[in-house]
Amino acid sequence: MNGKAGPRVAGEGNTRTRLDRGRGALGPALELVHTGRAPTRAVLTAELGVTRATAGAVAAELEALGLIRVDARPGAAAGSQGRPSHRLDVAEDGPVALAAQVHADGFRAALVGLGGRIVATAPGCEIVDADPAKVLGSVVEAGAELLHATGRRCVGAGLAVPSAVAEPDGLALNPLHLAWPAGAPVRQIFAERVRAAGIQGPAFAANDVNLAALAEHRHGAGRGSRDLLCVATGHRGVGGALVLDGRLHTGSSGLALEVGHLTVNPEGRPCHCGSRGCLDVEADPLAFLTAAGRDPGPEVSLLEQSNDLIRNHYTDPSVRTATEALIDRLGLGLAGLVNILNPDRIILGGLHRSLLDADPDRLRAVVADRSLWGQSGGVPILACTLDHNSLVGAAELAWQPVLDDPPAALADA
Repeated sequence: MNGKAGPRVAGEGNTRTRLDRGRGALGPALELVHTGRAPTRAVLTAELGVTRATAGAVAAELEALGLIRVDARPGAAAGSQGRPSHRLDVAEDGPVALAAQVHADGFRAALVGLGGRIVATAPGCEIVDADPAKVLGSVVEAGAELLHATGRRCVGAGLAVPSAVAEPDGLALNPLHLAWPAGAPVRQIFAERVRAAGIQGPAFAANDVNLAALAEHRHGAGRGSRDLLCVATGHRGVGGALVLDGRLHTGSSGLALEVGHLTVNPEGRPCHCGSRGCLDVEADPLAFLTAAGRDPGPEVSLLEQSNDLIRNHYTDPSVRTATEALIDRLGLGLAGLVNILNPDRIILGGLHRSLLDADPDRLRAVVADRSLWGQSGGVPILACTLDHNSLVGAAELAWQPVLDDPPAALADA
């Protein structure tokens, strides 16, 4: 070599300078597009606080990585003045995350792209084995088949389970509605099955309601909230989650917001935790069916049976009475949480969403009457809006390293 630099391409130096200056903005920029908060390059420029040239270089880099799409045909003007700005969206044919969910009535696998978009799902299984290794092996196998069929690149895998997941070891401490042993190392088992299937990228596991809240905060009813409280009941039991400044509040060891064990009926049913009248046994689908005088059938899940009663048989006095009873119990629990947490929004999922739809005024009145903010206007109580939000949230776990550092994460995947 003669030590001389090669020929300089016109504009090369400026472009590289902009990329170096904006490389630290790649993650924040991707998150803005991922969550729909930067639909145009002009908005991206403003949100990042960089020059238009730097924002353009950042967008071009993310597009080169196959993560977003920059529409060269300008859309509507970003403001009242200036030229129209290029549209930004996630790449429809880009990488995906493998998402898996296990609950009392089965399990499901899906591929989820950026933007929380479900790309493909495998048929759900309705039998959950008592051995978590068998179950997680089956759900990962289903996900691997989806990856093979679609040919998509995978950035990692996330698992949602109906249990508190203790950190740092990823242990399912209380899978009460599964036949799994307490303390099962679900994260380790899941990661081993992911590796054995030849799937690249990191593997994660967390509580299903925590993940539902994360997904709703980024892509659904919780978008724009600062302090978001989510309470939901799916197939069995009641869970809760809190998102603060965009991050899940999991406590010192991942066990925060076990709201299912708030007492709402001191003379109520015995709970698995040793207490009585907890939300977990007073405001879930089994409690509703029992209150309505219905014997649970084996044909469909308890959640589906409960939702069907509320939506299609609400005029039946027994169904209406049961609905009002559960609304009152749920309202008591929410009021206590509001007094402690002071959220700026509450979202409800599963059966609780159906209770809200059935009589929103009653639920809001109970919460307002029993909480400190009742005299000052109240906190919005909304229904979750995403289908399969726990699956989407599981994918968010796998997408987080990419959102933190896109080039590095994709190099490892």
